[in-house]
Amino acid sequence: MDKIREFFGQLDFSWRSLKDYGLIFVGGLVQALALRTFLVPTQLVSGGVSGLAQLFYYLWNLPIGLVTLIGNIPLFIIGWRFLGGPRFAIRTILSVLSYTILVDVLIQLTGSQPITDDMLLNSLFGGLIMGVGLGLVYLGRGTSGGTDILGRILNRRFGMSISLAYMVTDSFAVLLAGFFLGWEKALYGLIMIYVSGVAADMITQGTNVIREAMIITEETDKVVNGIMDELGRGTTIIGAKGGFTHQERPIVFCVVTASEVIRLKTIVHDADPDAFMVVGRANEALGEGFKPLGDHN
Repeated sequence: MDKIREFFGQLDFSWRSLKDYGLIFVGGLVQALALRTFLVPTQLVSGGVSGLAQLFYYLWNLPIGLVTLIGNIPLFIIGWRFLGGPRFAIRTILSVLSYTILVDVLIQLTGSQPITDDMLLNSLFGGLIMGVGLGLVYLGRGTSGGTDILGRILNRRFGMSISLAYMVTDSFAVLLAGFFLGWEKALYGLIMIYVSGVAADMITQGTNVIREAMIITEETDKVVNGIMDELGRGTTIIGAKGGFTHQERPIVFCVVTASEVIRLKTIVHDADPDAFMVVGRANEALGEGFKPLGDHN
């Protein structure tokens, strides 16, 4: 009883939580549409518990949504332990229920006629739309259930990217489908999973590629002022010492978008042609000048 009280006590109807619930529901709907429109008509398997449910549907005509719901129960228990207890449960239940119910309803109401018989188009567009739905669920701080729970654990605990974690946890069902449906469909399924993971990353992290730059220069003030005046970007000066000369050499650190890198190089060159500069790729930038920091937990 205490666990039940704790669960319902975690229900939150704040604007942020309602927005999360909306994103999760829409994400489940988008995934259901992808499955109905592109996967089921061509017997492609999306991977994970849902993929196994699709395989059972193709072989024995068992309802995809119902089998997915049953298969989620043990993984749900694991997720409760590792992904946030009641708060995780509320969002996962909403995600799983919206997806599993909508899948079976869509198939019952509309059948399974394909838009196209081209397997490559079905795998590409099915993966793209499935990934968009998955990304929306992630933005709502939920999971889509199934082995996605294991993927989220890998992402949170070990820093594995969403696309890689998604591929690792979902490839099993696709490979298993190869034994029953043929290896050509399994290979198309792997393409679909990869595209889905990339699309999920784009939705959760954005399409802008962020660059971080570290600049070592004798003209620190000129570089800092040039970056501020011409790019409108803030900088941070980090104290450092040359490994060979042992002289104090401050490092100018800044974050820019990919489209601003060329202008940044010009600014640094004009200020100090002898400067040393390293430009690297960052996954995401949060805060002033980029996306609001907010609560991304």
